[in-house]
Amino acid sequence: MITVDGLSKSYGDFKAVDDISFIIRDGEITGLLGPNGAGKTTTLRMLSCYLTPDSGSITVDEKKSAENTLDIKKMIGYLPESAPLYGEMMVYDYLKYVAEIRGINDDGRISEVAGICRITDVMHKNINELSKGYKQRVGLAHAMIHDPQILILDEPTSGLDPIEIVEIRNLIKELGKSKTVILSTHILSEVEATCDRVIIINRGSIVADDSTENLQSAVKGDKDIIFRVSGTDFITLKSAVSGIGGVKNVASIDGEEFTSAVLTVGHQSEVRPELFRLAVQNNWVIYEMKQEHLSLENVFRELTTGGEDEKVK
Repeated sequence: MITVDGLSKSYGDFKAVDDISFIIRDGEITGLLGPNGAGKTTTLRMLSCYLTPDSGSITVDEKKSAENTLDIKKMIGYLPESAPLYGEMMVYDYLKYVAEIRGINDDGRISEVAGICRITDVMHKNINELSKGYKQRVGLAHAMIHDPQILILDEPTSGLDPIEIVEIRNLIKELGKSKTVILSTHILSEVEATCDRVIIINRGSIVADDSTENLQSAVKGDKDIIFRVSGTDFITLKSAVSGIGGVKNVASIDGEEFTSAVLTVGHQSEVRPELFRLAVQNNWVIYEMKQEHLSLENVFRELTTGGEDEKVK
């Protein structure tokens, strides 16, 4: 378990990380989400013991980082945003070199990590010849060579093409079955597709810390229901549904084959059973009735553009 308590870091007058605290449990895939410059990379560098915090503490399995830096580094595999690879080396030679630095002289471990990271077919290619996706996998193999308990990944899919992104996401999810994974990103879909939990950072402070599902429920906004029917016109439809409790607004969707409307309803209101009853009563044929859930993108925008009073703990 990783416990962060009151962590702060400044660069001159600029406070990159401002008194943040959180706990990461064993076996979690946790996403550190925030806009560029929010303090994500600085936080990861402190977690990996690369940077020393100005104040606060980091405890990993009851070991304080300030007193047990080397022990904690042995427990962590760290992949920075730009993987520190020697491009002129062959993949095998590079991993052999990294393994020897770690005191590992077992070719079996190199083969094992190559299989996990799916780079077996490029082991005898120069790193410079590889695609960005394969380079990321080699960097991940570097981070994993000593079989760490914790993986810290800074923007692991940055600059990858869509196919490479899916491959790296799947690999991270697979690794999360046996390791604690912490990754940073400013890409919302990355968190939704990969992480069990998200910590949103804005201007160096934590503004939310929960599962994506709970965060979507935490921001109490209105929700929309798309309602498409035949057998009536919009004026009649609007008049009928406006009388349902919880319906705040009814807007037409133009250019539709059916009579279509967007109903804005209160966050806790459930109007779909009443819509179905109205349709049956009026002999309308329902072609679609879909509730638009509050997306993580909307949650993110709400939490990173609002004031201090809007923080979710």
